[in-house]
This record gives sequence, C-alpha cells and structure tokens, in this order.
Amino acid sequence: MKLLTKTLFLCLAVCLSKGAPAPPEDVAAEDGGSVAALPDRCAGIEFDAITPDEKGKTFFFKGAHLWNGFSGPAQPSNEFFKELDEIHNIGHVDAAFRMHNIENPDDHDHIYFFLDDKVFSYYNHTLEDGYPKEIQEDFPGVPSHLDAAVECPKGECGADSVLFFKGNDVHAYDIATKAVKTKAWSHLPVCTSAFRWLEHYYCFHGHNFTRFDPTSGEVSGSYPKDARSYFMECPNFGHGGGYKVPKCSEVKIDAITTDDAGKTYFFAGPIYMRLDTIRDGLHAFLITRAWKEVPGRVDAVFSYTDKIYFIKNDQVYIYKAAAHYTLIEGYPKSLKEELGIEGHVDAAFLCPGEHTVHIIQGQKMIDVDLTATPRVVTQEQSLFLENVDAGLCGPEGIKLFKGSQFYNYESAKTLAASRIAPVPQNITSAMMGCQD
Repeated sequence: MKLLTKTLFLCLAVCLSKGAPAPPEDVAAEDGGSVAALPDRCAGIEFDAITPDEKGKTFFFKGAHLWNGFSGPAQPSNEFFKELDEIHNIGHVDAAFRMHNIENPDDHDHIYFFLDDKVFSYYNHTLEDGYPKEIQEDFPGVPSHLDAAVECPKGECGADSVLFFKGNDVHAYDIATKAVKTKAWSHLPVCTSAFRWLEHYYCFHGHNFTRFDPTSGEVSGSYPKDARSYFMECPNFGHGGGYKVPKCSEVKIDAITTDDAGKTYFFAGPIYMRLDTIRDGLHAFLITRAWKEVPGRVDAVFSYTDKIYFIKNDQVYIYKAAAHYTLIEGYPKSLKEELGIEGHVDAAFLCPGEHTVHIIQGQKMIDVDLTATPRVVTQEQSLFLENVDAGLCGPEGIKLFKGSQFYNYESAKTLAASRIAPVPQNITSAMMGCQD
C-alpha cells in the first residue's frame, strides 16, 4: 500500500520515459566530424529493440542511439550502457529483454542485449562480469542474429519464459528447464522488436505495432496501429485525450481502488491509471478504454468479490474484473436499488477481507452490508474530515484523499471516532509522477 501510494498519481497522460540507439550511418557527420542530426522517432522509424530496466524505465533502441522513455530526444546508447561500444563497438543491438526469474535473484530484472551471436547481461546499467558470452552459453538452443526478444512470466505463459523472434519463427525458451519450442507464426508480421507492457505483448514492425497472444501468436482487434500514437509523445499523434502532467499542488483524484487481483486503479476526470505497474512505467488511459459504458468522470469506485463497482451520479455500474471488465447484465442500476442509499457519493472504500463498503457523503460515513439481499445500511456515523475526494483501504490502514493531500487512519473505527484530522501529507512527484 505504501509503495502504491508512493507511486500514486499520474504522469497524467502518456507517462513514460526516454531512450534508444541509432546506427552510425544514421548520424550524419560534417567536414569537421561534428554530429549533425539525431534520429527522430516521431518521423516514423523502425526500432531495433525495446526493453524496460529494473526500475521500469523503458528504452527504445535505434542504431547507436536510444530514447530513455516515452518522451524526449534520442541520446547515444553508450551514455547508458557504455560497454556496448567499449567492449564490442557494436553501435546497435539486435534484440533485448528484461529477465523475469523471481526464483533466481541473480538473474531477475537483468537486461539482456543480443548482437549477432553474442549476449550482454546488465544490471543497474552495469555489464556483469564474464560478458559478453556466446548466446548458446546462456540460452542453449536459441539461434543467433535474432530480430527481437521479450520476457513472458508464468501465468501469461505456461512457465517463466523468453520469446525469441527470428523471421516468422518464435523460439519459446523455458528459463527453468532450458527447453526450446519453436513455432511458426506466419500470421504475425516479422517483429524487429517486441515489448511486454501492462501484461500485454506487442510486436513492433516499421513504425507500427501489433498486439499478440504470447502463447499462440493470435492477433485480436484492429492492427497494425501507429506506435507514435501510443508509445511516444509526438505532435499530431496520441490517444490519451491530450492531458498533461499536472503540478503536484494541483493534483485531484476522484476515486481509487484495488481489486482482488492486486491491481490498483486511480481515476481523475475522464482518465484512469494502473498504479501497481510501476515496474513498467505509469500511463494514463481514457476510462472508456476499459469500461466503455462509463461516460467520463466517476464519483467513487470500490472492488468486491472479483467485481468493480463504479458510482456515477445516482447510478451504479458493476463489472466482472476477471472477464476483461464486462458489464454485468442489467446494469447500471440506481444507488437506491443497488446499495440502499440516495444522494451524491464523494468516496467509497472496502477493507481487505471485509464485506462492508464504507461510503462517504459529505461529513457522514454510511456502512452498507454487501452480503445482504437487498443491500442494507448497517451504520451511519459523522466524520470530522470534510470534502473528501477518494478513499482506499489496505494492510496499512485507510488513506483519504483531499485535493493534493491525503490523510492516514488506522481503521474505519478510528476514522469515525476521530475528532481531529491527522497531519495531512502532500502528494509528491515520487508518489504520483506529478511536477513538484
């Protein structure tokens, strides 16, 4: 909870980072040997590799340059991974991925770069002793001269794995057994780079990308799509509604919840953000992208028994969290019909393992028993704190958000009994990615 609150809020739009290398031939030199122009990914280029590091910063590589995150100019790749040039003078990489191997902390979160028949292993941007090595030494059965690579954790693949791409062939490497299964995915474009982000998998080709299933290669939806509208900030491109990163002093969230799978979402205006994905970077999306029936801003959100409840005006929308957020038939329903209450809702939260949702309306907290049919109000209590925007309950207690600050309470009981507000804490850039 502390980590989630510390990562809280937004890079309120396309929150990402910088990075990736461009080849020597991509860098023009004039008579004096001075560098002319840096590669511009907004012009539409094909990436050599894409990978996050252990801190969640995503690097996009092209030739001898990289972009460190989803915004900003290209930089020389050897400023971040200097041994790539010092040891091998490679100028570029063929493929890269971040290892997911929790059972082996010596490898977990390390970045692997591939060039020809060599592999480089980095951690904290430092090359590990003994590298570079032959690819076969670390990944037996995996071919050289790869096109792309991407990690695939257990649960998304059958076991912790790495998918290596070469032409239309995909070599699925089991990290534990070192077994390799080769598949032909001719229906998928030839990937020049691959990227796992927010539990989805993307094949990049040209300046486009195609989302695919990591076990079958199946493509669902309308693809390819232009990467400039989704994975970088470019003029005249975008899909996030044009939102900009706010100042921390101006932050205001409407709702926040953690579902049964541990996914934490916060909502502000027409956007939402996953907060438990800090290792992959934070990113804002339109609410209608995931919950298309909920129009614009919400008043409160809470989670219960693998379902997410949205309260907007006097309506309640309930979605099955495990079914790609499918609206349950018959919804929305009125607040009165669903929860037995009326009036504007400021915030709502449910503590782990409990069956009572605490609903804040002005300076009163109403408890509703979710096991009862129909739902009934079991208790109504006065609160000292007023003008609450959102609430979240977790193992470390309750956090109530009010403007750009939040208040900690040990429990719902102490919240109701309190007659003096705790010292408020300011939302900071470390918490939410906002501008201090």
